Amino acid sequence: MHLLLLLQWLRVHYLAYSASPHVSFDIFLLLLFVVMETSGFISRADLFLSLSPRSPSLQFEAAWALTNIASGTSAQTQAVVKSNAVPLFLRLLHSPHQNVCEQAVWALGNIIGDGPQCRDYVISLGVVKPLLSFISPSIPITFLRNVTWVIVNLCRNKDPPPPMETVQEVGVSGPDYMLLCFKSILVDTVWALSYLTDGGNEQIQMVIDSGVVPFLVPLLSHQEVKVQTAALRAVGNIVTGTDEQTQVVLNCDVLLHFPNLLSHPKEKINKEAVWFLSNITAGNQQQVQAVIDAGLIPMIIHQLAKGDFGTQKEAAWAISNLTISGRKDQVEFLVEHNVIPPFCSLLSVKDSQVVQVVLDGLKNILIMAGQEASTIAEIIEECGGLEKIEQLQQHENEDIYKLAFEIIDQYFSGDIFDEDPNLIPETTQGGTFNFDPASNMQTKKFNF
Repeated sequence: MHLLLLLQWLRVHYLAYSASPHVSFDIFLLLLFVVMETSGFISRADLFLSLSPRSPSLQFEAAWALTNIASGTSAQTQAVVKSNAVPLFLRLLHSPHQNVCEQAVWALGNIIGDGPQCRDYVISLGVVKPLLSFISPSIPITFLRNVTWVIVNLCRNKDPPPPMETVQEVGVSGPDYMLLCFKSILVDTVWALSYLTDGGNEQIQMVIDSGVVPFLVPLLSHQEVKVQTAALRAVGNIVTGTDEQTQVVLNCDVLLHFPNLLSHPKEKINKEAVWFLSNITAGNQQQVQAVIDAGLIPMIIHQLAKGDFGTQKEAAWAISNLTISGRKDQVEFLVEHNVIPPFCSLLSVKDSQVVQVVLDGLKNILIMAGQEASTIAEIIEECGGLEKIEQLQQHENEDIYKLAFEIIDQYFSGDIFDEDPNLIPETTQGGTFNFDPASNMQTKKFNF
Protein backbone atom coordinates (compact mmCIF):
# COMPACT_ATOMS: atom_id res chain seq x y z
CA MET A 1 0.00 0.00 0.00
CA HIS A 2 2.87 2.34 0.87
CA LEU A 3 4.54 1.59 -2.47
CA LEU A 4 1.33 2.28 -4.37
CA LEU A 5 1.03 5.67 -2.67
CA LEU A 6 4.69 6.45 -3.39
CA LEU A 7 4.32 5.58 -7.07
CA GLN A 8 1.13 7.62 -7.38
CA TRP A 9 2.82 10.56 -5.68
CA LEU A 10 5.78 10.34 -8.09
CA ARG A 11 3.52 10.15 -11.14
CA VAL A 12 1.34 13.08 -10.06
CA HIS A 13 4.37 15.24 -9.31
CA TYR A 14 6.05 14.22 -12.55
CA LEU A 15 2.99 15.30 -14.54
CA ALA A 16 2.91 18.60 -12.67
CA TYR A 17 6.64 19.24 -13.06
CA SER A 18 6.78 18.17 -16.71
CA ALA A 19 4.41 21.02 -17.56
CA SER A 20 6.79 23.52 -15.99
CA PRO A 21 9.56 25.01 -18.13
CA HIS A 22 11.69 25.40 -15.00
CA VAL A 23 12.02 21.69 -14.23
CA SER A 24 14.45 19.49 -16.17
CA PHE A 25 13.00 16.16 -17.24
CA ASP A 26 16.47 14.60 -17.01
CA ILE A 27 16.82 15.65 -13.38
CA PHE A 28 13.39 14.31 -12.48
CA LEU A 29 14.10 11.07 -14.31
CA LEU A 30 17.37 10.68 -12.44
CA LEU A 31 15.55 11.29 -9.15
CA LEU A 32 12.94 8.69 -10.09
CA PHE A 33 15.66 6.19 -10.95
CA VAL A 34 17.53 6.78 -7.69
CA VAL A 35 14.35 6.40 -5.62
CA MET A 36 13.37 3.21 -7.43
CA GLU A 37 16.88 1.77 -7.28
CA THR A 38 17.52 2.51 -3.61
CA SER A 39 14.10 1.20 -2.62
CA GLY A 40 14.82 -2.08 -4.37
CA PHE A 41 11.87 -1.51 -6.70
CA ILE A 42 13.74 -2.11 -9.96
CA SER A 43 15.30 -5.35 -8.80
CA ARG A 44 11.86 -6.51 -7.65
CA ALA A 45 9.99 -5.23 -10.71
CA ASP A 46 8.91 -8.75 -11.61
CA LEU A 47 7.07 -8.98 -8.30
CA PHE A 48 5.08 -5.78 -8.75
CA LEU A 49 4.26 -6.37 -12.41
CA SER A 50 3.16 -9.95 -11.83
CA LEU A 51 0.66 -9.06 -9.12
CA SER A 52 -2.77 -10.49 -9.81
CA PRO A 53 -5.34 -8.49 -11.78
CA ARG A 54 -6.94 -7.70 -8.44
CA SER A 55 -4.18 -5.08 -8.05
CA PRO A 56 -4.40 -3.28 -11.42
CA SER A 57 -3.63 0.08 -9.80
CA LEU A 58 -0.27 -1.15 -8.54
CA GLN A 59 0.42 -2.86 -11.87
CA PHE A 60 -0.27 0.40 -13.70
CA GLU A 61 1.85 2.53 -11.35
CA ALA A 62 4.73 0.04 -11.48
CA ALA A 63 4.53 -0.11 -15.27
CA TRP A 64 4.43 3.69 -15.45
CA ALA A 65 7.55 4.06 -13.28
CA LEU A 66 9.48 1.46 -15.28
CA THR A 67 8.33 3.02 -18.57
CA ASN A 68 9.84 6.34 -17.58
CA ILE A 69 13.05 4.79 -16.30
CA ALA A 70 13.36 2.89 -19.60
CA SER A 71 13.09 6.22 -21.45
CA GLY A 72 16.30 7.42 -19.80
CA THR A 73 19.91 6.50 -20.50
CA SER A 74 20.89 3.18 -21.99
CA ALA A 75 22.15 2.08 -18.55
CA GLN A 76 18.77 2.88 -17.02
CA THR A 77 16.98 0.98 -19.78
CA GLN A 78 19.27 -1.99 -19.20
CA ALA A 79 18.46 -1.91 -15.49
CA VAL A 80 14.79 -2.40 -16.38
CA VAL A 81 15.63 -5.23 -18.80
CA LYS A 82 17.81 -7.00 -16.24
CA SER A 83 14.99 -6.88 -13.71
CA ASN A 84 13.17 -9.43 -15.88
CA ALA A 85 10.43 -6.90 -16.59
CA VAL A 86 10.14 -7.56 -20.34
CA PRO A 87 8.36 -10.95 -20.16
CA LEU A 88 5.95 -9.44 -17.66
CA PHE A 89 5.27 -6.43 -19.88
CA LEU A 90 4.41 -8.90 -22.63
CA ARG A 91 2.01 -10.64 -20.26
CA LEU A 92 0.40 -7.29 -19.46
CA LEU A 93 -0.42 -6.84 -23.16
CA HIS A 94 -3.26 -9.28 -22.45
CA SER A 95 -4.49 -7.39 -19.39
CA PRO A 96 -8.26 -6.73 -19.31
CA HIS A 97 -7.44 -3.23 -18.03
CA GLN A 98 -6.68 -0.98 -20.98
CA ASN A 99 -4.58 1.53 -19.05
CA VAL A 100 -2.31 -1.30 -17.85
CA CYS A 101 -2.10 -2.75 -21.34
CA GLU A 102 -1.30 0.60 -22.92
CA GLN A 103 1.38 1.35 -20.35
CA ALA A 104 3.01 -2.00 -21.14
CA VAL A 105 3.04 -1.09 -24.84
CA TRP A 106 4.73 2.20 -24.03
CA ALA A 107 7.35 0.51 -21.85
CA LEU A 108 8.16 -2.03 -24.56
CA GLY A 109 8.54 0.78 -27.09
CA ASN A 110 11.12 2.50 -24.89
CA ILE A 111 13.06 -0.74 -24.42
CA ILE A 112 12.97 -1.62 -28.13
CA GLY A 113 14.13 1.91 -28.96
CA ASP A 114 17.35 1.40 -26.97
CA GLY A 115 18.92 -0.44 -29.89
CA PRO A 116 19.03 -3.63 -31.96
CA GLN A 117 20.08 -5.84 -29.04
CA CYS A 118 17.06 -4.90 -26.93
CA ARG A 119 14.85 -4.95 -30.02
CA ASP A 120 15.83 -8.50 -30.93
CA TYR A 121 15.46 -9.64 -27.31
CA VAL A 122 11.90 -8.32 -27.12
CA ILE A 123 11.09 -9.81 -30.54
CA SER A 124 12.44 -13.19 -29.42
CA LEU A 125 9.94 -13.17 -26.57
CA GLY A 126 7.06 -12.80 -29.04
CA VAL A 127 6.07 -9.13 -29.02
CA VAL A 128 5.00 -8.80 -32.67
CA LYS A 129 1.84 -10.89 -32.74
CA PRO A 130 0.12 -9.32 -29.70
CA LEU A 131 1.11 -5.85 -30.93
CA LEU A 132 -0.42 -6.43 -34.34
CA SER A 133 -3.59 -7.77 -32.73
CA PHE A 134 -4.31 -4.21 -31.59
CA ILE A 135 -4.75 -2.99 -35.19
CA SER A 136 -8.48 -2.45 -35.15
CA PRO A 137 -10.91 0.46 -35.57
CA SER A 138 -12.27 -0.39 -32.12
CA ILE A 139 -8.98 0.52 -30.44
CA PRO A 140 -8.87 4.12 -29.11
CA ILE A 141 -6.73 6.34 -31.29
CA THR A 142 -4.33 7.25 -28.46
CA PHE A 143 -3.67 3.57 -27.83
CA LEU A 144 -3.28 2.84 -31.55
CA ARG A 145 -0.81 5.70 -31.84
CA ASN A 146 1.38 4.08 -29.17
CA VAL A 147 1.17 0.71 -30.89
CA THR A 148 2.22 2.31 -34.18
CA TRP A 149 5.14 4.06 -32.49
CA VAL A 150 6.38 0.73 -31.08
CA ILE A 151 6.13 -0.89 -34.52
CA VAL A 152 8.16 2.00 -35.95
CA ASN A 153 10.83 1.31 -33.32
CA LEU A 154 10.80 -2.36 -34.32
CA CYS A 155 11.55 -1.39 -37.93
CA ARG A 156 13.79 1.64 -37.46
CA ASN A 157 17.26 0.26 -36.80
CA LYS A 158 18.98 -1.42 -39.76
CA ASP A 159 22.39 -2.13 -38.23
CA PRO A 160 21.53 -4.97 -38.10
CA PRO A 161 17.98 -4.97 -39.49
CA PRO A 162 15.17 -6.78 -37.67
CA PRO A 163 14.72 -10.51 -38.34
CA MET A 164 13.11 -11.33 -41.67
CA GLU A 165 10.18 -13.02 -39.92
CA THR A 166 9.43 -9.73 -38.18
CA VAL A 167 9.65 -7.82 -41.46
CA GLN A 168 7.18 -10.24 -43.00
CA GLU A 169 4.75 -10.05 -40.07
CA VAL A 170 4.79 -6.25 -39.97
CA GLY A 171 4.70 -5.90 -43.75
CA VAL A 172 1.57 -8.02 -44.02
CA SER A 173 -0.17 -5.69 -41.55
CA GLY A 174 0.57 -2.63 -43.71
CA PRO A 175 -2.70 -2.59 -45.68
CA ASP A 176 -4.70 -2.99 -42.46
CA TYR A 177 -3.02 0.11 -41.08
CA MET A 178 -3.61 2.05 -44.29
CA LEU A 179 -7.30 1.27 -44.24
CA LEU A 180 -7.64 2.82 -40.77
CA CYS A 181 -6.64 6.17 -42.35
CA PHE A 182 -6.16 8.01 -39.05
CA LYS A 183 -3.96 11.02 -39.83
CA SER A 184 -2.34 10.82 -36.42
CA ILE A 185 -0.97 7.32 -37.05
CA LEU A 186 -0.61 7.44 -40.82
CA VAL A 187 2.75 9.20 -40.73
CA ASP A 188 4.25 6.67 -38.30
CA THR A 189 2.76 3.78 -40.27
CA VAL A 190 4.31 4.95 -43.53
CA TRP A 191 7.66 5.64 -41.86
CA ALA A 192 7.59 2.07 -40.53
CA LEU A 193 7.15 0.85 -44.11
CA SER A 194 9.99 3.10 -45.26
CA TYR A 195 12.29 1.52 -42.67
CA LEU A 196 11.24 -1.96 -43.78
CA THR A 197 12.03 -1.14 -47.42
CA ASP A 198 15.47 0.19 -46.48
CA GLY A 199 16.93 -3.25 -45.83
CA GLY A 200 17.66 -4.74 -49.22
CA ASN A 201 15.75 -6.43 -52.02
CA GLU A 202 14.45 -9.30 -49.91
CA GLN A 203 12.76 -6.94 -47.48
CA ILE A 204 11.48 -4.82 -50.35
CA GLN A 205 9.88 -7.91 -51.87
CA MET A 206 8.16 -8.80 -48.60
CA VAL A 207 6.62 -5.34 -48.45
CA ILE A 208 5.53 -5.62 -52.09
CA ASP A 209 4.02 -9.05 -51.44
CA SER A 210 1.97 -7.58 -48.60
CA GLY A 211 -0.01 -5.65 -51.21
CA VAL A 212 0.69 -2.28 -49.61
CA VAL A 213 2.14 -0.46 -52.66
CA PRO A 214 -1.25 0.52 -54.18
CA PHE A 215 -2.11 2.11 -50.82
CA LEU A 216 1.23 3.91 -50.58
CA VAL A 217 1.36 5.58 -53.98
CA PRO A 218 -1.75 7.81 -53.59
CA LEU A 219 -0.24 9.20 -50.38
CA LEU A 220 2.28 11.07 -52.56
CA SER A 221 -0.49 13.61 -53.12
CA HIS A 222 -1.70 13.67 -49.52
CA GLN A 223 -2.53 17.11 -48.15
CA GLU A 224 -0.18 16.61 -45.18
CA VAL A 225 3.48 17.23 -46.05
CA LYS A 226 4.61 14.77 -43.37
CA VAL A 227 2.61 11.99 -45.01
CA GLN A 228 3.94 12.92 -48.46
CA THR A 229 7.52 12.89 -47.17
CA ALA A 230 7.17 9.47 -45.56
CA ALA A 231 5.40 7.99 -48.60
CA LEU A 232 8.04 9.41 -50.96
CA ARG A 233 10.79 7.81 -48.92
CA ALA A 234 8.96 4.46 -48.81
CA VAL A 235 8.31 4.23 -52.56
CA GLY A 236 11.78 5.67 -53.18
CA ASN A 237 13.32 2.81 -51.22
CA ILE A 238 11.29 0.30 -53.23
CA VAL A 239 12.63 1.60 -56.56
CA THR A 240 16.21 1.10 -55.33
CA GLY A 241 15.47 -2.60 -55.81
CA THR A 242 15.37 -4.65 -58.99
CA ASP A 243 13.80 -3.46 -62.24
CA GLU A 244 10.89 -5.80 -61.52
CA GLN A 245 10.34 -4.27 -58.08
CA THR A 246 10.57 -0.79 -59.59
CA GLN A 247 7.96 -1.74 -62.17
CA VAL A 248 5.48 -2.63 -59.41
CA VAL A 249 5.57 1.01 -58.30
CA LEU A 250 5.40 2.35 -61.86
CA ASN A 251 2.37 0.17 -62.56
CA CYS A 252 0.50 2.13 -59.87
CA ASP A 253 0.74 5.30 -62.00
CA VAL A 254 3.24 6.77 -59.57
CA LEU A 255 4.69 9.22 -62.12
CA LEU A 256 1.39 11.11 -62.30
CA HIS A 257 2.17 12.51 -58.84
CA PHE A 258 5.58 13.90 -59.77
CA PRO A 259 4.79 17.18 -61.53
CA ASN A 260 3.39 18.43 -58.22
CA LEU A 261 6.23 16.92 -56.19
CA LEU A 262 8.90 18.50 -58.41
CA SER A 263 7.25 21.90 -58.09
CA HIS A 264 6.46 21.54 -54.39
CA PRO A 265 7.30 24.58 -52.21
CA LYS A 266 9.24 22.32 -49.81
CA GLU A 267 12.77 21.83 -51.08
CA LYS A 268 13.08 18.52 -49.24
CA ILE A 269 10.16 17.16 -51.27
CA ASN A 270 11.86 18.32 -54.49
CA LYS A 271 15.07 16.57 -53.50
CA GLU A 272 13.37 13.30 -52.57
CA ALA A 273 11.33 13.41 -55.78
CA VAL A 274 14.43 13.82 -57.96
CA TRP A 275 16.18 11.07 -55.96
CA PHE A 276 13.23 8.78 -56.73
CA LEU A 277 13.45 9.60 -60.44
CA SER A 278 17.21 9.03 -60.47
CA ASN A 279 16.47 5.43 -59.55
CA ILE A 280 13.95 5.16 -62.37
CA THR A 281 16.42 6.54 -64.93
CA ALA A 282 18.86 3.90 -63.68
CA GLY A 283 16.37 1.22 -64.71
CA ASN A 284 15.67 -0.31 -68.09
CA GLN A 285 14.95 1.65 -71.26
CA GLN A 286 11.18 1.22 -70.94
CA GLN A 287 11.34 2.78 -67.48
CA VAL A 288 13.48 5.63 -68.78
CA GLN A 289 10.88 6.18 -71.49
CA ALA A 290 8.14 6.30 -68.86
CA VAL A 291 9.89 9.29 -67.25
CA ILE A 292 10.18 10.99 -70.64
CA ASP A 293 6.55 10.29 -71.55
CA ALA A 294 5.41 11.70 -68.19
CA GLY A 295 6.98 15.04 -69.18
CA LEU A 296 9.38 14.99 -66.24
CA ILE A 297 12.72 15.51 -67.99
CA PRO A 298 12.31 19.31 -68.36
CA MET A 299 11.39 19.49 -64.67
CA ILE A 300 14.47 17.48 -63.69
CA ILE A 301 16.63 19.81 -65.80
CA HIS A 302 14.99 22.80 -64.11
CA GLN A 303 15.97 21.36 -60.71
CA LEU A 304 19.46 20.72 -62.07
CA ALA A 305 19.73 24.42 -62.90
CA LYS A 306 17.75 26.11 -60.14
CA GLY A 307 17.34 23.73 -57.20
CA ASP A 308 19.21 23.73 -53.92
CA PHE A 309 22.57 21.98 -54.13
CA GLY A 310 21.21 18.77 -52.59
CA THR A 311 18.49 18.67 -55.25
CA GLN A 312 20.97 19.55 -58.00
CA LYS A 313 23.11 16.64 -56.88
CA GLU A 314 20.21 14.20 -57.21
CA ALA A 315 19.34 15.71 -60.60
CA ALA A 316 22.93 15.17 -61.76
CA TRP A 317 22.57 11.50 -60.85
CA ALA A 318 19.23 11.31 -62.67
CA ILE A 319 20.75 12.73 -65.85
CA SER A 320 23.95 10.70 -65.66
CA ASN A 321 22.00 7.49 -65.02
CA LEU A 322 19.89 8.17 -68.10
CA THR A 323 23.03 8.55 -70.23
CA ILE A 324 24.03 5.06 -69.12
CA SER A 325 20.66 3.30 -69.26
CA GLY A 326 19.00 5.18 -72.10
CA ARG A 327 18.89 4.65 -75.83
CA LYS A 328 20.43 7.12 -78.27
CA ASP A 329 17.11 8.83 -78.89
CA GLN A 330 16.53 9.16 -75.14
CA VAL A 331 19.93 10.78 -74.61
CA GLU A 332 19.23 12.99 -77.63
CA PHE A 333 16.03 14.09 -75.88
CA LEU A 334 18.14 15.35 -72.98
CA VAL A 335 20.37 17.39 -75.27
CA GLU A 336 17.42 18.87 -77.14
CA HIS A 337 16.07 20.09 -73.80
CA ASN A 338 19.31 21.98 -73.16
CA VAL A 339 20.68 19.79 -70.38
CA ILE A 340 24.34 20.50 -71.10
CA PRO A 341 24.71 24.09 -69.76
CA PRO A 342 23.28 23.41 -66.27
CA PHE A 343 25.09 20.06 -66.25
CA CYS A 344 28.41 21.77 -66.96
CA SER A 345 27.74 24.40 -64.28
CA LEU A 346 28.18 21.70 -61.65
CA LEU A 347 31.75 21.01 -62.79
CA SER A 348 32.97 23.84 -60.55
CA VAL A 349 31.42 22.60 -57.28
CA LYS A 350 33.60 21.30 -54.46
CA ASP A 351 31.80 17.96 -54.17
CA SER A 352 34.09 15.53 -55.99
CA GLN A 353 31.36 12.93 -56.37
CA VAL A 354 29.11 15.38 -58.20
CA VAL A 355 31.94 16.46 -60.48
CA GLN A 356 32.71 12.87 -61.39
CA VAL A 357 29.03 12.09 -62.02
CA VAL A 358 28.79 15.06 -64.39
CA LEU A 359 32.00 14.15 -66.22
CA ASP A 360 30.74 10.59 -66.64
CA GLY A 361 27.46 11.90 -68.01
CA LEU A 362 29.15 14.27 -70.45
CA LYS A 363 31.45 11.55 -71.69
CA ASN A 364 28.50 9.21 -72.19
CA ILE A 365 26.66 11.90 -74.19
CA LEU A 366 29.72 12.48 -76.37
CA ILE A 367 30.14 8.75 -76.97
CA MET A 368 26.45 8.32 -77.77
CA ALA A 369 26.55 11.29 -80.17
CA GLY A 370 28.93 9.49 -82.52
CA GLN A 371 29.42 11.67 -85.60
CA GLU A 372 27.59 14.51 -83.86
CA ALA A 373 30.20 14.62 -81.06
CA SER A 374 31.71 17.81 -82.49
CA THR A 375 28.33 19.53 -82.14
CA ILE A 376 28.07 18.42 -78.51
CA ALA A 377 31.66 19.56 -77.92
CA GLU A 378 30.75 22.96 -79.34
CA ILE A 379 27.83 23.30 -76.91
CA ILE A 380 30.10 22.33 -74.02
CA GLU A 381 32.63 24.95 -75.08
CA GLU A 382 30.04 27.69 -75.61
CA CYS A 383 28.58 27.31 -72.11
CA GLY A 384 32.00 27.42 -70.42
CA GLY A 385 32.19 23.70 -69.83
CA LEU A 386 35.44 23.22 -71.72
CA GLU A 387 37.27 25.71 -69.52
CA LYS A 388 36.02 23.89 -66.42
CA ILE A 389 37.06 20.50 -67.80
CA GLU A 390 40.52 21.87 -68.61
CA GLN A 391 40.88 23.07 -65.02
CA LEU A 392 39.81 19.66 -63.73
CA GLN A 393 42.93 18.16 -65.31
CA GLN A 394 44.67 19.61 -62.24
CA HIS A 395 42.16 18.14 -59.78
CA GLU A 396 43.52 16.32 -56.72
CA ASN A 397 41.16 13.39 -57.33
CA GLU A 398 42.89 10.94 -59.68
CA ASP A 399 39.68 9.63 -61.24
CA ILE A 400 38.50 13.16 -61.99
CA TYR A 401 41.68 14.43 -63.61
CA LYS A 402 42.00 11.24 -65.68
CA LEU A 403 38.41 11.54 -66.86
CA ALA A 404 38.88 15.23 -67.67
CA PHE A 405 42.05 14.43 -69.62
CA GLU A 406 40.29 11.69 -71.60
CA ILE A 407 37.45 14.02 -72.59
CA ILE A 408 39.87 16.76 -73.67
CA ASP A 409 42.09 14.30 -75.52
CA GLN A 410 39.27 12.55 -77.38
CA TYR A 411 36.93 15.44 -78.16
CA PHE A 412 38.78 18.76 -77.85
CA SER A 413 42.38 18.13 -78.92
CA GLY A 414 43.55 19.24 -82.36
CA ASP A 415 41.96 21.74 -84.67
CA ILE A 416 38.17 21.70 -84.73
CA PHE A 417 38.39 22.25 -88.48
CA ASP A 418 39.88 18.77 -88.77
CA GLU A 419 36.60 17.48 -87.35
CA ASP A 420 34.29 19.50 -89.62
CA PRO A 421 35.70 20.59 -93.00
CA ASN A 422 32.60 22.72 -93.63
CA LEU A 423 33.99 25.21 -91.13
CA ILE A 424 37.21 25.78 -93.11
CA PRO A 425 37.07 29.32 -94.60
CA GLU A 426 37.39 29.64 -98.36
CA THR A 427 40.49 31.35 -99.77
CA THR A 428 39.82 34.22 -102.18
CA GLN A 429 41.97 35.15 -105.11
CA GLY A 430 43.61 37.88 -103.09
CA GLY A 431 44.70 35.42 -100.43
CA THR A 432 42.14 36.57 -97.90
CA PHE A 433 39.64 34.29 -96.15
CA ASN A 434 35.91 34.29 -96.73
CA PHE A 435 34.26 32.80 -93.62
CA ASP A 436 30.47 32.48 -93.68
CA PRO A 437 29.35 32.02 -90.06
CA ALA A 438 25.85 31.11 -91.23
CA SER A 439 27.09 28.16 -93.26
CA ASN A 440 27.00 25.70 -90.36
CA MET A 441 25.73 27.65 -87.39
CA GLN A 442 21.96 27.32 -87.67
CA THR A 443 19.82 26.20 -84.77
CA LYS A 444 21.33 22.92 -83.69
CA LYS A 445 19.36 19.78 -84.40
CA PHE A 446 20.59 16.50 -83.08
CA ASN A 447 20.40 13.19 -84.80
CA PHE A 448 22.65 10.87 -82.86
